Amino acid sequence: MKNSIAVLLLILLIGQNISCAKSSQTDRIMLPEDKQIAEEKLKLFSSRSGLPISELIVEIGLSFLETPYVVASLENGLDEKLVINLREFDCTTFVENCLALARTVKHGETDFESFVAELEKIRYRDGIRNQYTSRLHYFSEWIQNNHEKGLINDTPNMNGEKSGKTINYMSTHPAQYPVLKEHPELIPSIAEQEKELTTAGFMFFPKENLPNLYKYLQHGDIIALTSSIEGVDINHVGIVIKKGDVFYLLHAPLSGKKVLVSDGPLSDFLKPASKNNGIMIARPVF
Repeated sequence: MKNSIAVLLLILLIGQNISCAKSSQTDRIMLPEDKQIAEEKLKLFSSRSGLPISELIVEIGLSFLETPYVVASLENGLDEKLVINLREFDCTTFVENCLALARTVKHGETDFESFVAELEKIRYRDGIRNQYTSRLHYFSEWIQNNHEKGLINDTPNMNGEKSGKTINYMSTHPAQYPVLKEHPELIPSIAEQEKELTTAGFMFFPKENLPNLYKYLQHGDIIALTSSIEGVDINHVGIVIKKGDVFYLLHAPLSGKKVLVSDGPLSDFLKPASKNNGIMIARPVF
């Protein structure tokens, strides 16, 4: 009798594990090519795991040059399935995937599931994916939360100035966000997150004082171009490449339609007429 009960319990446990495995797979949006690309990158850069993460993220980013641009690839409904797409990027997903790959390599791992775990940790508040509102939609919060998780260092920004800007674009423009348009009941939750961001504020380097920024900027930094648009914190993100004494931007811009290195220096993104009014630094750490 005891043996029968033990066998039954074993069957139930195995069944639960299989069920969980299936659940995790169906909770993703990806193609077989995405797994293949991730595994190829992890294998390719495994011999470079001794590099500082700042150098590694640049090398990984450069390996994606010419990868096509895609818009709104993460928008997939209220349940917020984990999107894994290494075939095409927007500016944020480019940075997230490069950071996730670099961290996986630094951990000495070459398997796909380790990469997926890093990506999910980076993309969601406190690393927990729980429907649409758990995603770090505002990049200033992305920086803050990933600093708290120990994945990036935002302390260089303390040498800049504090923004007192009101952040409320999502809650005041819900029609531009498919999930908010379909589920207006989420707007108060988003508005509460925005209120917390506004209250906390963020530190940044205004474009009027670029020499101060350049004293603290480093090769391999993730940077966010802060916005002069009402209600918006960040316009664009990318990875800094330093060539000689000049900084350039490795990024996935809408204008270029692909991953590229900027033709001109970083200062080109901060011209007086630009809607970018400064820079935040998010320095990868490991």
